[in-house]
Amino acid sequence: MRKQLKVAVDLRSDIVNIYIQYILSNFFDNREETMESAARIEQSLEAAIDRSTAKPCPPTLAKAVHYAVFPGGARVRPSLTLAVASACGEKVNTVTDGAAAAIEMLHCASLVHDDLPCFDNSDLRRGKPSVHSLYGQPLAVLVGDALIVEAFNTIALTAAHDPAKLTALIACVSNAVGMPNGIAAGQAWETEKTIDVIEYHLAKTGSLFVGSVSAGAIAGGVDPSEWRPLGEKIGEAYQLADDLLDATGSSNECGKPVAQDSINSKPNAILEFGLEHAMKRLKQTVHDAADVVPVCDGSDDLRELIINQATRLVPAKYSNMAA
Repeated sequence: MRKQLKVAVDLRSDIVNIYIQYILSNFFDNREETMESAARIEQSLEAAIDRSTAKPCPPTLAKAVHYAVFPGGARVRPSLTLAVASACGEKVNTVTDGAAAAIEMLHCASLVHDDLPCFDNSDLRRGKPSVHSLYGQPLAVLVGDALIVEAFNTIALTAAHDPAKLTALIACVSNAVGMPNGIAAGQAWETEKTIDVIEYHLAKTGSLFVGSVSAGAIAGGVDPSEWRPLGEKIGEAYQLADDLLDATGSSNECGKPVAQDSINSKPNAILEFGLEHAMKRLKQTVHDAADVVPVCDGSDDLRELIINQATRLVPAKYSNMAA
């Protein structure tokens, strides 16, 4: 049976019913294996959070950390980590599962911090109250900080038996969330007077997608640099779609407040380039992703499927703009 790519990002919008489908899925042959991948991610996250929130951890901090991680969103980033590792011939699940959990914890930490009043000032995340609106700002800051530290602790514990992979994973993930072009740098671009939207998006959003696929490659024992371009393209497509939602969607559709980029004077591709240009760029980005797929099991099918699905990244009402 041909291995099909099933990772999807449901951005939950009637305006943009966008699915990043067939881009780097788990390379699984059947539904059972897809479900097994999701279970691996949740089990790894539960183990990490249970370990870090055990006594004598302050009980409210423990509750807030758990609230920030569960239930999660689509778990797109850790799914990509597992997918790439599988494609690269992963032999030891422990390293991959730890890396995937760490990636998701860092993503959750970024959301907690991003929602704070000093940044997006959002009281809603994933359709429920954001961490700071429920537990207060001081605890929200600590939740984000704790998740960042625990992410690296998880990598250290799960890859301790393989020093080479441990070192490479620490460097890879650090680059994805730190400086000069990780999440921290991406957030910092919002404080600059002049902002390059593309560089901003590559850092704030694309960097963790790059980290996701790169961590999977490292866990699978191959050169992560070969997968970096694909991570960048997936990240760019995801951010363009998110910008479109923020500019034209509703809070009910998104599960969070909209028009925040305009309200907070933050870069947004739709506001910066216009709807027509942004839509064309979104479609072209998916096509570009097909051109940078590394040689791997099923890579020919992957390229074909990415091209065939490219039009699904463009809402029907705007399809003429992306032609």
